[in-house]
Amino acid sequence: MSHTEKSISRTGISAALPSGRRRRSRLGEKVIEGIILANGLTAIVVLIGVLFLLLRTGLPVFTHTPPWEFFLGTKWYPVSEPPTFGIMPFFVATLWVSGVSTALAVPIGVACAAYLAEVAPPTVRETVKPIIEILAGIPSVVMGFIGLSLLSPYVQSLFNLNTGLCGLTAAIMLSLMSLPVIVSVSEDALRAVPNSFREASYALGATKWETVIHVCIPGAISGIAAAVMLGVGRAIGETMTVLMVAGGALAVPASPTDPMMPMTAAIASGIGNAVRGGPQYQALFAIGVILFVMTLIVNLIADRVLEQQKRKFART
Repeated sequence: MSHTEKSISRTGISAALPSGRRRRSRLGEKVIEGIILANGLTAIVVLIGVLFLLLRTGLPVFTHTPPWEFFLGTKWYPVSEPPTFGIMPFFVATLWVSGVSTALAVPIGVACAAYLAEVAPPTVRETVKPIIEILAGIPSVVMGFIGLSLLSPYVQSLFNLNTGLCGLTAAIMLSLMSLPVIVSVSEDALRAVPNSFREASYALGATKWETVIHVCIPGAISGIAAAVMLGVGRAIGETMTVLMVAGGALAVPASPTDPMMPMTAAIASGIGNAVRGGPQYQALFAIGVILFVMTLIVNLIADRVLEQQKRKFART
């Protein structure tokens, strides 16, 4: 073989190598795409399966309890003859606890996120944010013990109540549990605001805090709204804390300082005494359907506003 033929042969081999690597790279990409697709389909199948299980077990309660009595009734007598199931006390209690906890957690969480994103030095941010996020890792039963032993006596003495186990105590504990989500997502949204917005505000003579209040927070309002909705979803779905410190009363609560039983606590406290497949069992699963739908709506709204924020900053 001549020198020229050897050179041509080497050139052909070297040209073929990148092509083989590209094929292996495309094959790896397809494998990864297949894994991601399988995970997504699995999540969808599990979600549909959970909803099907809840509907199959919960909907039969309406064969012996009319829907309007179930949703608007104020009496829950599962062992009477015939049994009476009215979830209005549980539903109102869920609204009280979720609403008060959101009202407490949102201002504190957004203010903390604004400080971490816009004002705090990097060392302070790197120290404080992980400490806040540690709250997300504390088990709910531990938070319930903290509310039971430390917070409830203080609430009782402050409002001159017969007991400190009430919706307000549960709402305060839920606000502490919602803070990590609100602070983390809001801080990420504030840091995603383009620096050109801040520079334009400074160029017009605005101060640091005026820029934060009138430019950064409005610019990140979609992400902050998503953080709030995720916090609401956490408050709606929490079980052990509200079961331990909300009081467990079956009456419709008129104020946050009344003892109450949210829907999650009603399920946790009643499922152990329910006969499998019986009317009480079906009624508790029907409450689970309502909780599932409420949480799903909150998460869908949060996902929608996050997508809106991504599109907004993609245009900028």
